[in-house]
Amino acid sequence: MSISSNLQTAPKSKKESKTAWQVAPNLFTSFRYAWAGIIYAVRTQRNFRIHLGIGLVALFLGVMLHIKAIEAAVVAITISAVLVMELMNTALESVVDLTVGQTYHELAKIAKDCAAGAVLISAMAALLVAGFIYLPPLLVLLNTGIA
Repeated sequence: MSISSNLQTAPKSKKESKTAWQVAPNLFTSFRYAWAGIIYAVRTQRNFRIHLGIGLVALFLGVMLHIKAIEAAVVAITISAVLVMELMNTALESVVDLTVGQTYHELAKIAKDCAAGAVLISAMAALLVAGFIYLPPLLVLLNTGIA
């Protein structure tokens, strides 16, 4: 989704538009800006919502399977890595769209494709982590007939 199609997220006041380029004056404002970026991704990026949903399911499955604390930490870090990659991909796509607008440029394509590739690699790594952590207890459940 391009920047031009997301005009609803533009600064809402003249004060916001005049200070949008400045460094946040305090920690609270920094957190507010960060939260705004996360909310933007949730509202506008389908893949971010998909990865967020899968991550929540993975965390719930970990609770249900009583995985160890260290395994839960690895799952949480892995989910976070995928979501961070999605946010970085969104940020890069927005900057590229801002730079090239509606025109095609091969370097813009390369930048966007590489960012999407980073998301794909992190998602595939997350699947491997999930397999290593969740398959053994799932197989035990299946073999004991509890599931």
